[in-house]
Amino acid sequence: MPHWKDHPPLPATWQRSDAGILPLWWDRLCSQTSQQSAALFAAGLFTEDRRRPIAQWYNAATDSALLVAPESSPEWPVQRFGIFYAPPGGGFTQVHSAPHEWHPREPRKSPTEREAFQAAVAEAERFLQVEMYFV
Repeated sequence: MPHWKDHPPLPATWQRSDAGILPLWWDRLCSQTSQQSAALFAAGLFTEDRRRPIAQWYNAATDSALLVAPESSPEWPVQRFGIFYAPPGGGFTQVHSAPHEWHPREPRKSPTEREAFQAAVAEAERFLQVEMYFV
């Protein structure tokens, strides 16, 4: 596994904030869909701040954010971490990436939940590195 020193630092404007899902996500999703559709999106991820782990970055200067969080229903046999992006100026999108999956019924089989989460976080950080060139 690559060491953190092998990656360039994230842009200083992006601050990690994992305490709870930012209200920005709900607001952005509701602005694009109805509240009912937003409540069902990603198995209720944005209505119930109960699913962990998450990784989240916020850029106050541009009012944008990036989130890594479980996107599948807890009862599904395959779990997956999604990467969600709220760009500057409004909107909401899911970043299409490699599947960051694990099988909860086989917790010791690779990729584990931890490995899938770490891979999704690493991909999200690469996204932030690229994003800084376009904003």
